[in-house]
Amino acid sequence: MTVIDYEAEYNNRALVPEHPSLIEGWRRDAAAYRSEANAELDISYELSPRAAYDLFLPTGGLPSRGVIALFLHGGYWQALDRSFFSHMARGPVAHGIPTVIGNYDLCPEVRIGDITEEIRRLIAHLWERYRKPVIVYGHSAGGHLTAEMLATDWRQRGLPPRLVPAGLAISGLFDLQPLVSTSLNANLRLDRQEAIAASPIARIAPAGTALIAAVGGDESSEFLRQSRIIADIWGRGGVDTTLDIRPGENHFTVIAPLADPDSDLTAALVAQARKVC
Repeated sequence: MTVIDYEAEYNNRALVPEHPSLIEGWRRDAAAYRSEANAELDISYELSPRAAYDLFLPTGGLPSRGVIALFLHGGYWQALDRSFFSHMARGPVAHGIPTVIGNYDLCPEVRIGDITEEIRRLIAHLWERYRKPVIVYGHSAGGHLTAEMLATDWRQRGLPPRLVPAGLAISGLFDLQPLVSTSLNANLRLDRQEAIAASPIARIAPAGTALIAAVGGDESSEFLRQSRIIADIWGRGGVDTTLDIRPGENHFTVIAPLADPDSDLTAALVAQARKVC
């Protein structure tokens, strides 16, 4: 029986030694886009200082119809913030889609379940403010949150049942059990039961929604498994799933196409939005 080294499989920074320059590139490109974009910055949705978002608008402002896109950053629920990812709005905004770059509180101050609930409240806020369905896309931990938003029963919250009709999860985490035995768990504080409860693959598949599970072809075998398993399980449960393994991309480069209005990844996100309209 093969023993999987989960510590190595989920240590993306060790797997990509050049990650510091890539993350610094995110910061630089995000700041450059903010400086040129039509944006409303630092909009609060709750009292926590981190509970805020930036809204990037197409030329002409907020469209009367269509969706809002929401990007959720990664960092294993314990690092980074929206200021690194403003440029992730460039692609969809160029196609006329208003785009939110969201923030949330981080572990260990809160737990993963708290973050998931916080993002649900952000989406409820976006509905109350803009009255548009929300297409969610996210990276790594943000991919996990993307799937969690698709799986949410919005009717129980007095909101439209298809408030989140589609999502693009990039290098997402959908089975959290392997993280329990890793050093990441020092801040996540997951036990086995909580890891299962926070795993999208353990939820009833949200039939009638659509999910693209994208992942870099050069990522670890566990990250490839994570995307394959959600596409398989949810696909058999009535979700329109697409598995997109992106050759030559690692955990830090795989999101780059979202900053390019002409990329295939942007086109996939825009196609999801157009289907909803």
